[in-house]
Amino acid sequence: MEAKPMRRATSARQDTTGMDITSRCTLGDPNKLPEGVPQPARMPYISDKHPRQTLEVINLLRKHRELCDVVLVVGAKKIYAHRVILSACSPYFRAMFTGELAESRQTEVVIRDIDERAMELLIDFAYTSQVTVEEGNVQTLLPAACLLQLAEIQEACCEFLKRQLDPSNCLGIRAFADTHSCRELLRIADKFTQHNFQEVMESEEFMLLPANQLIDIISSDELNVRSEEQVFNAVMAWVKYSIQERRPQLPQVLQHVRLPLLSPKFLVGTVGSDPLIKSDEECRDLVDEAKNYLLLPQERPLMQGPRTRPRKPIRCGEVLFAVGGWCSGDAISSVERYDPQTNEWRMVASMSKRRCGVGVSVLDDLLYAVGGHDGSSYLNSVERYDPKTNQWSSDVAPTSTCRTSVGVAVLGGYLYAVGGQDGVSCLNIVERYDPKENKWTRVASMSTRRLGVAVAVLGGFLYAVGGSDGTSPLNTVERYNPQENRWHTVSPMGTRRKHLGCAVYQDMIYSVGGRDDTTELSSAERYNPRTNQWSPVVAMTSRRSGVGLAVVNGQLMAVGGFDGTTYLKTIEVYDPDANTWRLYGGMNYRRLGGGVGVIKMTHCESHIWMILLRQGERLPSMAFWCTSLERR
Repeated sequence: MEAKPMRRATSARQDTTGMDITSRCTLGDPNKLPEGVPQPARMPYISDKHPRQTLEVINLLRKHRELCDVVLVVGAKKIYAHRVILSACSPYFRAMFTGELAESRQTEVVIRDIDERAMELLIDFAYTSQVTVEEGNVQTLLPAACLLQLAEIQEACCEFLKRQLDPSNCLGIRAFADTHSCRELLRIADKFTQHNFQEVMESEEFMLLPANQLIDIISSDELNVRSEEQVFNAVMAWVKYSIQERRPQLPQVLQHVRLPLLSPKFLVGTVGSDPLIKSDEECRDLVDEAKNYLLLPQERPLMQGPRTRPRKPIRCGEVLFAVGGWCSGDAISSVERYDPQTNEWRMVASMSKRRCGVGVSVLDDLLYAVGGHDGSSYLNSVERYDPKTNQWSSDVAPTSTCRTSVGVAVLGGYLYAVGGQDGVSCLNIVERYDPKENKWTRVASMSTRRLGVAVAVLGGFLYAVGGSDGTSPLNTVERYNPQENRWHTVSPMGTRRKHLGCAVYQDMIYSVGGRDDTTELSSAERYNPRTNQWSPVVAMTSRRSGVGLAVVNGQLMAVGGFDGTTYLKTIEVYDPDANTWRLYGGMNYRRLGGGVGVIKMTHCESHIWMILLRQGERLPSMAFWCTSLERR
């Protein structure tokens, strides 16, 4: 058999004419093959694992002191590291190791004026991208991050401190932010202090303020006070706290109290008669100026100045959220927000699931939507809404059982889910959610099964009001004591109600609307825990079953529901003085069995005021912060 000649292998591709394709490509765009020629297969690949795995290996090398080329000496601690890693993470180290400084050639580098534990945490962050900011380290971690120019850690520390702002510590945090040039934290602490001045002025921190910081605060047009009398009283309390030292500073501070805005009676009877004021010539002159302003109204246009300018605090108020419900024959996922100061309803982000019979409450300024029915299934899932980002999150643990027509409320930092139905039976099961653990735990069950139950928190107790036992509506009420983990029966309502609205208003529990055996209800009643009695309240203008009830800016509002014929989008507001209900506009959507929740916010800077009602541990007082600053 004749042997065929062996064909020589080539690396260049050839077309049917025998022309080398790669050589032909070089005549034009080297990255583009001629028309009609198949494109070579390509698959770009970017590894998500590579950065993490590389950091893990480098951190392991550091822990074994392998390939380390620098030792940081911080106090009594020696920290082994790699220059290239430190330089990549910190502009401070990059300047140190890549410039002409002596440290660039040293094996051991001494770092002064920094806490050794904070330095360890920051070096760990450079190798792991993780750090935990907490009460015990934030006052050393933030200065260390400032020194090393780790902006990301500075921001994390400031965000932690923003979340911890409280009238008892805001002045200390404000001073801390000023010392370390954290402008955003300083601005927010200032706003917080101004808004909460009535509580801040009673704190120990306020009494420890130096005069210049006190003047900064009381000079603000945005100081939130009912009257200028509060500012004067705060100043005098500050002076008398250390009278020998501060008496000479009184005229300087009093200049920033707007004495012309005081009432004549207070100006003459309290200010003018105060011994400290009477004994100082400059203070007497300020009082005389205020008297002239009040006594000579025709001359006021010529007497205008900083002390005659009315204060204009940032408007701060509560907003109402209406969540889910039943509309036009189906469950809905829509959510809208009502601002009483603008009298406007605006749509916000919808939930990921449609939810009717949903339980809604607010915990740590986040809105929780628990369970419900999506039109075909009973739900045990939970969603959480953050008004700062206008986003819902589904990373909340589900309840142990599906629940619709469930009552939800917050007590002692826990979210409670009470009763409801699971599609098979009416429930008496109660469980509570711990946001720190992201976990639901069963507590004592109610004595009665209840669906369509309303819940309220008053005096440290959780009340379960009315509902249905699966057969008929209930007028019974029971109260949960978290200290005993027990339910106790209290006086029943005058009317049996299921799918009612319930809220605490003026230290009493109001129950409105719902449905009895035959019809939707417009009636209302209230419970006085001091007398353990229910008494009637004037009826609403509309019958409302599946109604939401909430207190917004001191007003009791009934939201939506079903009147027996129509799904409602109207709102009614209760006027306790006139003992009447008034219609107050309407929502975008008609809602039956929707939930309502209230969050405190401002118009212009809602992210600041979300901090205001935050529960949880408070940071140390100013004495702690001042001591910390003095040590450094």
